[in-house]
Amino acid sequence: QVQLAESGGGLVQSGGSLRLSCAASRTIIGSNVMGWYRQAPGNQRELVATITNGGSTNYADSVTGRFTVSRDNAKNTVYLQMNNLKPEDTAVYYCYFTAWILGNRDYWGQGTQVTVAS
Repeated sequence: QVQLAESGGGLVQSGGSLRLSCAASRTIIGSNVMGWYRQAPGNQRELVATITNGGSTNYADSVTGRFTVSRDNAKNTVYLQMNNLKPEDTAVYYCYFTAWILGNRDYWGQGTQVTVAS
């Protein structure tokens, strides 16, 4: 089992920045992926960005060039730096984790609200 603890959400003006953090409760050996999804009211949960333990990244087209995902493997922590935020980025952001050694099961954080005011 893995627990994920998120922090860093809040209210920001359009064009502003926020940084989200998510710490996993344990170190996982081997291939794994950490990242972020988001869900706005009335919408399905969607990919924002992911990063493998080797550092390979994947971004949604809507955030490419504005958001940066990174991780500190020694701290079991993933970050999401969000710049030039737009009102359409408003959503609950969920930390995500999956690992080969855990059977590729999806683990989710409790979610953190990000609100971008126009």
